[in-house]
Amino acid sequence: MPHSRQLLERAEQQCQTRGVRFTPIRRRVLALIADSPGGLKAYDLLDRLALEHAAARPPTVYRALDFLIEQGLVHRIESLNAYVACPCPEHAHGFQLLICRHCGRVEELHLDDLDAQLAGRARELGFRVERQTIELLGSCDDCRHARAEEAPTLEASQG
Repeated sequence: MPHSRQLLERAEQQCQTRGVRFTPIRRRVLALIADSPGGLKAYDLLDRLALEHAAARPPTVYRALDFLIEQGLVHRIESLNAYVACPCPEHAHGFQLLICRHCGRVEELHLDDLDAQLAGRARELGFRVERQTIELLGSCDDCRHARAEEAPTLEASQG
């Protein structure tokens, strides 16, 4: 994932190109999300924002989140009810999320063939897709290796 500074610069350019306002509060919400690799829940965002802006209220955060999602700068992780920064907002098509259930890290995929297959099959069935969310829950490589290293230690202490 790009560094948050790069992500913010790209977001600002994208908003400028689209003629939409990237307000300071929207920028700060995106920065807070970008600095959290496992995503942030709305109320965690609000708590962090309230430390900087006494006037921060839930509607402020939700309006900023709605804008960021609409612009493709943030994705909602449905299963966690959290938000994660999009590393490549220039992609206007679907995405898939890999979520580590141990450390919470989220990686974004863009498997265009999968999107095309799903869209094609939905069309064949006369179904109009309004939103697509594909989340894969599992273990990242780092966590799998860490857990494999812990296993012999646990067995030795139990034996």
